[in-house]
Parts: sequence; structure tokens; C-alpha cells
Amino acid sequence: MVECAVKNWQGEQIGQKSFELRVAREETAAHVVHRALVMQLTNARRGTANTKTRAEVRGGGRKPWRQKGTGRARAGSIRSPLWRGGGVIFGPKPREYNLNMNRKERRLALRTAFMSRADDLIVVEDFSEQLPRPKTKELVSAIARWGSHPEQKTLLITSTPNENVYLSARNVENLKLIYADGLNVYDLLNADKIIVTASALEKIQEVYSD
Repeated sequence: MVECAVKNWQGEQIGQKSFELRVAREETAAHVVHRALVMQLTNARRGTANTKTRAEVRGGGRKPWRQKGTGRARAGSIRSPLWRGGGVIFGPKPREYNLNMNRKERRLALRTAFMSRADDLIVVEDFSEQLPRPKTKELVSAIARWGSHPEQKTLLITSTPNENVYLSARNVENLKLIYADGLNVYDLLNADKIIVTASALEKIQEVYSD
């Protein structure tokens, strides 16, 4: 069980919030989280790198010179990998990098990663009503009042999409906005501070509690 203070828009403590998620055993936790992180980063690779072999490079159909009698090394094509402008030997070709991880293990890794950041967690009350229109400056000031400095990488987690919050947050350096049902291991581990709304915390417990 983790107890967190809940702060309002002005940064004042207005209550307490407790939450608990089932995590991996201490001896396997690092391994499970690492597997999930490697899977996420690997699956993000597009695998579209492509080089042309000597068969795919344009030109080179005619033998450059006769086989014997010139004093030069024999050559069959100007697109040989030995020639400038020729094909590439063993170069990259389009491929799939996808790794798989079963659903239960993946969700266990998410819960473990989230609970491991309890010391850097800041719980705030829902603040969408405080932004009747997009206002980046007001959101940045609020984040500072909550305890995250501008130079720190901050992850902001809300329960549902809100256009004014999104427009206010999208150009802020070192700030990333995600939603409660879209948690991922990389963002949880990469952030210096994690700011989560009270409703988002409830949704995380509801979605990832199994």
C-alpha cells in the first residue's frame, strides 16, 4: 500500500490517496521490467533499412572489358560490390524486429515499473476545469508548484483526453502527456517526476489491477 498526498491547482495539500498494485517478486522484478522495456524499444523499430545488391543496382549489364589480354583484372560488371557505385554485400534488408511477451507478464511489468516510481509520484486533483482555454504558461507554473522543475523530465498522466490540456502541454520541453489506459514501461522509467491526476490513479488501479 502506497500513501500519496493530493495537491490542488495551487500546489496545496488537500488530502491523501492510497493505492496498491500487485507487483513481481523482488528477485524477478528487474528481469520482468527489463524484458518489457526491450520488447517496447525493439518493436518501435521500423525495420525499413534497405540496400541494393549487385542484382538490384541499375546498370552493369555489359562486361566492362574482355576477359583476357588487357593486363587488367577480369571484371564481369561495373556494379560488382568491389566497384564504386556497385551493390552492397550483406547489407540490411527490410525485416520485422517484433518481440512477443504474454499479456499477463506485460501487465505485471507495467505494474512493477509504476510502483517502483512511488517516491517520484505526484498526485494532483483533476485540473481540466482550470484550463478553460489552452494556456501553456499556466500549466508550466502549476507543474512547478506541484514540485517538478522545468529541467526535469516530467510525465503527466490524465484519465481521459482533454483538448485544452493537450494543447497546453504539447510544446513544453521535458513534458510528456499520456493517458491512464496507455501506460508504457519506457515512459515510466524515463521520467524524473510522474504527475498523475486522482481520477487517472483510480483508472490505473481499475485497468491494471488483474
